[in-house]
Amino acid sequence: MIKTDILIIGAGPTGLFTVFEAGLLKMKAHLIDALPMPGGQCSEIYPKKPIYDIPAYPEILAGDLVDRLMEQIRPFEPGFTLGERAEALEKLEDGSFIVTTNLGTKHHAPVVVIAGGLGSFEPRKPLISNIDQYENNGVVYIIKDPEQYRNKKVVIAGGGDSALDWAIYLTEVASEVTLVHRRNEFRGALDSVEKAAELAKKGKIKLFTQAEVKNLYGENQLTAVGIAFTDPSKEEFYLETDHFIPLFGLSPKLGPIGEWGLEIEKNAIKVNNSYDYQTNIKGVYAIGDVNTYHGKLKLILSGFHEAAVMCQSAYQIVNPGKRYMMKYTTVGGVTGFDGSKKEAKKEVIQSILA
Repeated sequence: MIKTDILIIGAGPTGLFTVFEAGLLKMKAHLIDALPMPGGQCSEIYPKKPIYDIPAYPEILAGDLVDRLMEQIRPFEPGFTLGERAEALEKLEDGSFIVTTNLGTKHHAPVVVIAGGLGSFEPRKPLISNIDQYENNGVVYIIKDPEQYRNKKVVIAGGGDSALDWAIYLTEVASEVTLVHRRNEFRGALDSVEKAAELAKKGKIKLFTQAEVKNLYGENQLTAVGIAFTDPSKEEFYLETDHFIPLFGLSPKLGPIGEWGLEIEKNAIKVNNSYDYQTNIKGVYAIGDVNTYHGKLKLILSGFHEAAVMCQSAYQIVNPGKRYMMKYTTVGGVTGFDGSKKEAKKEVIQSILA
């Protein structure tokens, strides 16, 4: 059985940063993730997607963010159970927990933290009768490596951040980028909407609004799409392409975690507002996109904040009756469990009385 101070379910950015915050409080952490590598969606779904809301990084690729987080937590020597899904939660008489994975691996900890995303994700597919025929033969729902679209013709459908961001990004990679959205208004960040509009004016993005991709063409490989307009006076537009990427978001599923007796609201775990992000089960916390409370913002930045606040509360459970005096890393530096020490150099200032 694996024993630790804090057991983190989810090794995405929020889960990884929790290791750092726990380490500052001298608490050991272990992570469980169904994916075979740390990083969550940032590693598995969009490692090459730029992220813009990480402090001190005007822009950083999702995969690079994971690399930086792994470097940051290395001194605290976290444990990992990867490629296994957290299946069952058992609360013991002393208030601690045993979490068992689908492969039977047992973990024992006084604190369980459900971090990051909402478990498994399934793409929301457009209602096109023959779309299954072209999956992985020109149709994909997730962009993993943008280089595979080098000098190719790409059609993207969607009106959110992912559709806008990838359309903008691929103008520097693909030979032709087309963006199709069923409305005139986009749901993405204003800056991305303005960038896409500017690129459309310059002819770098073919933009079709109030339109949908309704038909797919090709023998065994996708060769063209049919774009239909909401205006019935306009005929379907036939457009040759190498790739069709519908980006309508992912449908989240909590999976086994939804059966743990937690209070669920709209497929997210309800926590006690922003006090310490504890669930209705004492000792079980939920942070990152998986939780919900009044004023919740689903940002990586928010997950980092929640991790820091949560660890202060978890410390009292891991160390009952022990008082911790919070110290700033700028003053005390960072001491890892591996014996490493990071601190600012002390400047020697000569006394004015000398």
